[in-house]
Amino acid sequence: MKSTFRLGRIAGIDVGVNWSWIVIFGVLVWVLSQRVFPDGGSTLSQNTYIAMAAVAAILFFVSLLAHELGHALVARREGMQIEGITLLFFGGVAKFRGLWPSAGAEFRVAAAGPLVSLAIAGGLIAFSEFVAVRPEVDPVLWWLGIINLFLLVFNLLPAYPLDGGRILRSTLWYFKGDFPWSTRIATTIGKGFGVLMIAGGAAMFAIQRDGFSGIWLVVIGFFLLQAATAEARHGTARRGLTGLQVRNLMTPNPVSVDSSSTIGEFMENIAWGRRFATYPVIECGSVIGLLVLQCAQQAPRQEWDSRSILSCMIPRENVPILSETDTADSALQKLAATRVDCCLVFAGDELVGLVSISDLAKAARSGGA
Repeated sequence: MKSTFRLGRIAGIDVGVNWSWIVIFGVLVWVLSQRVFPDGGSTLSQNTYIAMAAVAAILFFVSLLAHELGHALVARREGMQIEGITLLFFGGVAKFRGLWPSAGAEFRVAAAGPLVSLAIAGGLIAFSEFVAVRPEVDPVLWWLGIINLFLLVFNLLPAYPLDGGRILRSTLWYFKGDFPWSTRIATTIGKGFGVLMIAGGAAMFAIQRDGFSGIWLVVIGFFLLQAATAEARHGTARRGLTGLQVRNLMTPNPVSVDSSSTIGEFMENIAWGRRFATYPVIECGSVIGLLVLQCAQQAPRQEWDSRSILSCMIPRENVPILSETDTADSALQKLAATRVDCCLVFAGDELVGLVSISDLAKAARSGGA
């Protein structure tokens, strides 16, 4: 899920929220103000309970953000690129670009979030237990400590994509030395947990008439099932690329365009007859970037004859560079670490081909079939 609203940057990392966060925020405020805090034995006003619930819900998502920042900061130290953090209805997700450099790196990144949650839960529970503050504050601190402890235990289940599943995969990868096999084991367990949660949630709804808890468990189960299935497919794709080199996949001698061309000249002289997604841009015999066909097509027609193709060019320094002898898996890693869908392939200083994400996907389907 993508961010609907951008909150800003923390430690250089983009933070946003998905629209589903707003829904669960409202549900949390209602449950806490109507059930949890009034049942704690205090005799406060309803407005006070609502205020307590709102503060607790906000601090709950702050603790989730701290959990994800734990992942992200350790990942950055391990050399991973961080795309950002998104808060969702079920918690948060730190999004990374590229593939894990080692089993140890994945283990350390996966363990960082639960350690943050453990520190938060332990600190809040101890403070609320031994330090009396105010009747409006103590229940909030206690609930935040307990909910973080519950989420810590749940998150450590050995089910991918939960942190426990990532820890399991990295451990298996370290001892077995086989990342695809470790991924299959972790994702299979993840799918199994997903199915059990869906079945358990449906049973709670049907037998106990516990609508909120049952639906919530079903939603989490679907998330686990879908995420584990997607990662399993990614693992299959990587297996399909095993043994292949870039020269086996690339489009050789790609059609190029001169940097002095306008969009109109490019569309009339090149694109109409030989349509590709991208075209190398040449200036004085050297490649300076990639022209994106979609960008040129979307330019206003009245600007075609005056607008340079450079306005639709991705500079060379932002385009992944490969050699003919690089492995297909390394091409996948480079493309996964960038927003560009195509790599330039060189033999020495000479451009000899292009490899796109669609080329890799086609090869993966053929090899993994």
